Amino acid sequence: MKLNKTPLALAATVLLWATAFPAIRVALEGYGPAQLSFLRLAVASLALAAVAPSLGVRRPERADLWRIALAGGAGMSAYQLLLNWGEVHVPAGTASLIVAAVPAMSAVLAACFLGERFTPARAGGTLVALAGAALVGVSGKESGYTAAAWAVLAAACSQAVYNLTIKPLLHRYTGLEVAAYAMWAGTVLLVPLAPSTVPAVLDAPAGATAAVVFLGLLPSAAGFVVWGYAVARLSVTAATAALHLVPAVTLAVSYLWLGEQPRPVAVLGGLVTITGLVLLNKRRGIGSRPLGRTAERSVSRLTRGGGMTDVQP
Repeated sequence: MKLNKTPLALAATVLLWATAFPAIRVALEGYGPAQLSFLRLAVASLALAAVAPSLGVRRPERADLWRIALAGGAGMSAYQLLLNWGEVHVPAGTASLIVAAVPAMSAVLAACFLGERFTPARAGGTLVALAGAALVGVSGKESGYTAAAWAVLAAACSQAVYNLTIKPLLHRYTGLEVAAYAMWAGTVLLVPLAPSTVPAVLDAPAGATAAVVFLGLLPSAAGFVVWGYAVARLSVTAATAALHLVPAVTLAVSYLWLGEQPRPVAVLGGLVTITGLVLLNKRRGIGSRPLGRTAERSVSRLTRGGGMTDVQP
């Protein structure tokens, strides 16, 4: 009996992206938000560059470089800087609950700039999801929490801009290619942070450095590869629904790893957000077919959309 690897790949994606949030908190014990951002992207970029030839990653066309730069700046550079700064004060599980609202933000931007239809059901789901994120954002009373929560919310907005920016690219490149291009572009944009990062590596505790390497190799690099493998064989609905589990898994991992216990109002806000996302994704006639089967011959044959995700830690 042949083992079905698709559920395993999907489960691995959820676990990898969920563990990223607490790993950021560990890395911040030895690195500043800016240093962590550059190091994580640099590690991920090197890993993707090493496997790019075997995965069939092509060179992008010159005409697409500006869009790739915008995607890397928004979805990689800005997202990492804002999320890392926010997690200085916001618990890992709480941050994941805020970032879970990215699909709702993406839907708003797609309606405004791409002319996608905004039905009453989608509008209602979007409003519910955003209300849940706002509730999570004001749930803390610690010093610096509110400003940090808004930073995480801004990170979610930057991820929504990334999703909007890469849509035209996905008509010409595979999802993995787009993710790799954006990762490399985001790393280049943060190169000015390199001089301050080198001394930090020498002084940081081993645990923090290990967390940075983990973040770069697994959630950032391997996460996109296994996500592409899974989504190539699943329907849009099934793949997207699985990502709704990321905040719940993050809460569990954060409790076991860091001893974090989220406030009840934050959990309530997260549930409201997930409810809104379920309403947002409940569209008739979509998600009944897998995105593609060609990846069965090789991971290098990832279908379009394999690297596009509304949730990135």
